[in-house]
Amino acid sequence: MQVQKDIIVIGGGAAGFFAAINIAEKHPELSVAILERGKEGLQKVKISGGGRCNVTHAEFIPSELVQNYPRGEKELLGPFHTFMTGDTIAWFEERGVELKIEEDGRMFPVSNSSQTIIDCFLFEAKKHKVEVLYNYSVKSIKPVDNRFTVTTSQGDVEAKKIVLATGSNPKVWNLLEDLGHSIIPPVPSLFTFDIKDKRIKDIPGVVAQNVEVKVLDTDLFSEGPLLITHVGMSAPAILKLSAYGAVELAKLNYNFKIEINFIKQDFEDCIDQLKDLKQDLAKKQIFGTAQFDLPKRLWRKLVVASHISENERWADLNKEQLNALAMQLTQAVFQVTGKSTFKEEFVTAGGVDLKEVNFKTFESKLIPNLFFAGEVINVDAVTGGFNFQNAWTGAYIVSQSIAE
Repeated sequence: MQVQKDIIVIGGGAAGFFAAINIAEKHPELSVAILERGKEGLQKVKISGGGRCNVTHAEFIPSELVQNYPRGEKELLGPFHTFMTGDTIAWFEERGVELKIEEDGRMFPVSNSSQTIIDCFLFEAKKHKVEVLYNYSVKSIKPVDNRFTVTTSQGDVEAKKIVLATGSNPKVWNLLEDLGHSIIPPVPSLFTFDIKDKRIKDIPGVVAQNVEVKVLDTDLFSEGPLLITHVGMSAPAILKLSAYGAVELAKLNYNFKIEINFIKQDFEDCIDQLKDLKQDLAKKQIFGTAQFDLPKRLWRKLVVASHISENERWADLNKEQLNALAMQLTQAVFQVTGKSTFKEEFVTAGGVDLKEVNFKTFESKLIPNLFFAGEVINVDAVTGGFNFQNAWTGAYIVSQSIAE
C-alpha cells in the first residue's frame, strides 16, 4: 500500500516525536507521519535515567552548555541560541509536564516517571494528527522529482520532505552513504572502565568525591566524582573521559593505563602533609585514621598498597612508606582492560559528518529537503540530559525551517 504525506519522520524516538509534533503544530496544513521500525516507539525515553527520563540539564548559558558535547560543541552554539534548555522546560510545562532540578543539575519530570513524557508525546501526536506507523522498517530512500520514495517492509511511502531521526542506526547510515553522505564510523561513547586491581576489590559503592584522572600517553584528562563498582570504575570522572576519548580509546582497544590523583594535590604537597600528620597523629594507627576526606575503605586499601601494616602507627612511618603512600594518593596507576555500558545509556560517537549539515536549519547540504535530528549526526554528549537536549533543539529547528 502506498502512503503519501507532506512530511515523513523516520524514527519514533525522542527526536522523531519532538520533530513531528512541532512540525504538525506549526504547520497544520501539512500531513505528517512517523515511521517506526519497532512495534512501539520512544524506547530510549522509557529507560533513560533509570526509568525517570533525564529530560535536560539546568544549564542556561549556550556557551557553557556546548562544553558538554565532545562532538558538536562548535556546531551547536548557534542552535542553542534558538532553542535552549529554558525553552525545553517551557515546552513541557505548557503541555502539563512539570520538570524539577536535582542537585547535580539533571532535570526530570516531577512524576519521576518517563511514562509522563511518553504520554505527553502520544497525546500531542494524536492532537496534531501525526500518524504513527509502527513496524515500518526502512529499506531504501530515493529522491525522485522533488519528492522522496521510501521503501519499507510495509510498502512504499512518498513524501515531499524527510526528517531522519534514527539515532545510531547503522542500516540508515548505509542508506545515507548510498546517497553520497560521509559517515564518521561509530564507536561507543559513555562507558565505564573494567579494572581488576586489589586496591579496589571488595569495595564497590565507594565514592571518591573529587579526583583527577588522566589516560597515560594521551592528552585525555577529566575530574569529578569517581565511583568504584563491582567491575571497575564509573561516575562523572570516568564517563567524561569515555565520551571525550571515545575515538582514541576505541583505537587502544579499551586497553590502557590511567593515573588517578585521589586528593587533587601534587606529590610534594602531599609529602609535606603526611609529615605533619606523622607528628600530629604520632600514636594513632595509620590504617584507622583516614585523611584527605577519603572514604575509610578506600583509604585502607591505599595504605595497604603502600606496604604499611594494619597496626603501624604514624610515628613509625619510614621514608619509603611515606613516598609510597603519597604516590598512591596522587599518582595511582590502574590498568583498564575493557569497558561496560553505563546503565542503559547506549550513546554512540559517529554518524553523519557535521560538515555536511546546515546547522541553521538542520538540513542536509547535499540533499535538499532531507533534515536531521538527534544522534543520527556525529553529535554526542556526556551524561546528564545533554543528549536529549541535542535531540529537542535539532528537532525544533527542523520544525521551524521545514515549511520555509
